[in-house]
Amino acid sequence: MVHSECESEKTASHENLRFRMSRRTWKIAVFLAWLVLLGLLVTRDLFVPVMDRGEEAVLQKARQEKYYGIWFNGQRIGYVVEIMRPRGEKFILDQEAHLLLNVLDTTQPVDMRVRATLTGSLRLLDFTFRFTSPFSTMEAEGTVEGNRVSFRLDTGQTTISDTVSLPEPPLLAINDRGYLLDRLTGPGQKIRVPSFDPLSLSARESIITYHGREKIVVRGRLQQLHRFSEAAAGMRTSFWTDEAGKVIMEESPVGFKFIAEPEFRARDIVRPGTELLSAVAVPFTGDLPAPGAGSVTYRITMPPDLDFELAGGRQTVEGGLLRIIRELMPERFGHTGPENCGDLRYLEPSRYVQADNGEIIAQAAAIVGPETDPAARVRLLARWVHAKLEKRPVIGLPDALTTLKSRRGDCNEHASLFAALARALGIPTAIATGVTLQHDAFYYHAWNEVCLGGQWYSLDTTTDQLPADLYHIRFARGDIEQQLMIGGLLGNLEIEIVPPPE
Repeated sequence: MVHSECESEKTASHENLRFRMSRRTWKIAVFLAWLVLLGLLVTRDLFVPVMDRGEEAVLQKARQEKYYGIWFNGQRIGYVVEIMRPRGEKFILDQEAHLLLNVLDTTQPVDMRVRATLTGSLRLLDFTFRFTSPFSTMEAEGTVEGNRVSFRLDTGQTTISDTVSLPEPPLLAINDRGYLLDRLTGPGQKIRVPSFDPLSLSARESIITYHGREKIVVRGRLQQLHRFSEAAAGMRTSFWTDEAGKVIMEESPVGFKFIAEPEFRARDIVRPGTELLSAVAVPFTGDLPAPGAGSVTYRITMPPDLDFELAGGRQTVEGGLLRIIRELMPERFGHTGPENCGDLRYLEPSRYVQADNGEIIAQAAAIVGPETDPAARVRLLARWVHAKLEKRPVIGLPDALTTLKSRRGDCNEHASLFAALARALGIPTAIATGVTLQHDAFYYHAWNEVCLGGQWYSLDTTTDQLPADLYHIRFARGDIEQQLMIGGLLGNLEIEIVPPPE
């Protein structure tokens, strides 16, 4: 087949891009690694609405050990064990999860442990949580008073204390979920479940819908089970229970499954399985624009009920198309006054972006030195973060102070640390989450946006881009709570590059 000169140039351009990106493959972030763990967490629906005495009796039927195999794309990559023990008038719940994840063709063992004290009616009194993975260890402990959960998180480098309020006093949901069969008796009926996630230490709300009985094959056997679906933070899962309400299988997006299994099977983890990030990458259709293009237009297909911040800054949405324009940030702005960008949250410290911490403030001042121009300061900060952080996949919460001390991380750590340093200098800075091009697909990623002169500019300190290239597509801005919304795109996102008009 004979190619035109134009087609040859496009092919060469694409191959040059592939070569340029392949040199930094090892730098690509593992944003999805810890995000997916939220769907795998042993206490998936930590808090549920108040139950009556009949529902309590259903939940108290089984308190022996229960094992669940964790499967990904047809391979067992981990297991969960749950044990409930009486202690006087209270109960002690122990849950453990052990996983072997394949991230960038490296094995990442992950262990999670939760211990909770419950009242006789299964109200949560206190909990401890421990999470370990390569390069990340977190320990949390919390107590409950009414509908408030107060906790303390220790990352090994810093301690974070906070309080989360829920709409109702929390109760703990275990894998015996007979209360759902009592409350949801007909297909289409729903129940609202306020929840708290001990990994991200954040509150959220999920909606559980009953779909009736369904025949389904589990472990090679055809069973008739009750099917439910759950929507939380944009993510959708399905689970099936037997007549007693015991969860037999749960299915998360992109090939993750929990399956009730005997202990000897659940513990049989031989290899980490399919590479995680490649499995959740998003293929695209259409041709890449020529080098030096000033803009790219995309057609984005995703669930209509997901509310993302697609428009804003360099991104515009019109007629169902998303257009991204390449920014040209001046070397200097020639002013040193405060920036007015209309949203004070991008100047304020947060739980994981500790812009008011003394060490963060001192480090930011040391990096910029006597420089006062905001554009020059941004470049100095971005260059420092890119140069000083060892590029490693870290599965854990990306807080800025821990990253400053450990000097390692993937895109989440880069973005959190840069945001803290920039905010400490009075530069409005957002954490952007979305996808970026890597080889022949878009991978989930995090980077930053800064406001200078009333205009937003993008930058990626992981890949040393200022501005970020046209293949960074932002879906959300914000800290952990907003970033979790990206989970709703897993397996539900399609990207087409639309050719420019002739």
